[in-house]
Amino acid sequence: MRKLVILARESGYRVEAGEVAQELFLPKDFFEGSLEDFWQRLPQLDARFEAERQRLAAEKKRWRFVAEWAEGKGSVGLREYGQGHPFYDLEGSNNILLLTTERYHEYPLLIQGYGAGAAVTAAGVFADIMRVANL
Repeated sequence: MRKLVILARESGYRVEAGEVAQELFLPKDFFEGSLEDFWQRLPQLDARFEAERQRLAAEKKRWRFVAEWAEGKGSVGLREYGQGHPFYDLEGSNNILLLTTERYHEYPLLIQGYGAGAAVTAAGVFADIMRVANL
């Protein structure tokens, strides 16, 4: 969600994180109570998630956590993607950005690369510190 808000702002939109629709894949009541309560209750979801995993595998699909910006509105949530979609083979801390525009409509522009991870994050923080230090 934060990455989506940053990209939307860089594109000229005025948006706050609270304006992005969040489609939770965990029940809301799991976020009530203590962290210990959360971890104790989490195994209750194992059977449901395993059934979904098996269904997706049988349909040759995978879940991906996706942020989407369309027509001035943002959302984040789990989406299903089949083989052949760029998100299907996404692994680890890699990110994919698909840009659909008037010119890139049938085949969106694809940008793929590291989105996080200790080394990449540390390099970004260090670059920011050096930039501020040189002001």
